[in-house]
Amino acid sequence: MSHAHAIDVTHLSRQFGAFKAVDDVNFHVEEGEVFGYLGANGAGKSTTIRMLCGLLEPTSGDAVVAGHRISLAPERVKRSIGYMSQKFSLYMDLPVEENIEFFGGAYGLDGARLRERRDELLALVDLRPFLKTKTGSLPGGIRQRLALCCSLLHRPKIVFLDEPTAGVDPGVRREFWALIRTLSKQGVTVFVTTHYMDEAEYCARIGLMADGQLRALDTPSALKRAWVPGAILAFEGPGVGLGVERVRGVDGVFAVEAFGSSWHVRFDPARVSEAELLATLRAAGAGTMTVEPAEATLEDVFLAVVARKPEPT
Repeated sequence: MSHAHAIDVTHLSRQFGAFKAVDDVNFHVEEGEVFGYLGANGAGKSTTIRMLCGLLEPTSGDAVVAGHRISLAPERVKRSIGYMSQKFSLYMDLPVEENIEFFGGAYGLDGARLRERRDELLALVDLRPFLKTKTGSLPGGIRQRLALCCSLLHRPKIVFLDEPTAGVDPGVRREFWALIRTLSKQGVTVFVTTHYMDEAEYCARIGLMADGQLRALDTPSALKRAWVPGAILAFEGPGVGLGVERVRGVDGVFAVEAFGSSWHVRFDPARVSEAELLATLRAAGAGTMTVEPAEATLEDVFLAVVARKPEPT
């Protein structure tokens, strides 16, 4: 097991009775990387992150996090990382500044050291106007920034963010990801779980979990090439929906999916042409159509990964 990476995971598994929540997972995370860990609810993301944070003992396998083995030194792991859980771990009846003081004390900071670090982070996450505000009265996006602030007080080199943007609006999610990119530029390794596929585009690499298994791991662009081959055309117009079932049966067509008001057809251009697809749709009753090229998304990748049957254990 190499110690050259920020995180090294080898044959990591966790069972709860007969249920295997994480099944023989292997990967590494580079220092300073924004690493995304994706999957539907129940896929094994949170169980993995709890093991890597030293909060849950593996059934088998091991990992090295910030230079410490989770099986031998979970307390050292905890002291070396920052962790922001799915649910806010803040004290809602305390004002912002007292939450910061409490967590700073828990990390062994006080006096001038705590004030200096507090001021750095308040500037980073733009919280100074809310110092005296009771945490429970803050909007979710502001509480989210406070939780991130508290997880960074002790200057961890690795921060784990478990569904950090769940339940907040798209604008707040974009702001939070701007903070994540800033942390990465400062050399902090960010391990983030999410089920928002659009957010995952910001990650340097992505691991896709399904049924406890790590089914795919690569950069967003490489995942799209590997899992969503072919070209995509978006067809829109009256009657297009009438012809999609016939298009599905055309040789060279990989997939036909509804996408808003249009239909996306993914196909092999070497086997079927745009003209042939148009002719098939018109023969089935479609009228005047607009046709535009479309790009594969990580949602397309996710659907393809989940559709593949899990490897036998």
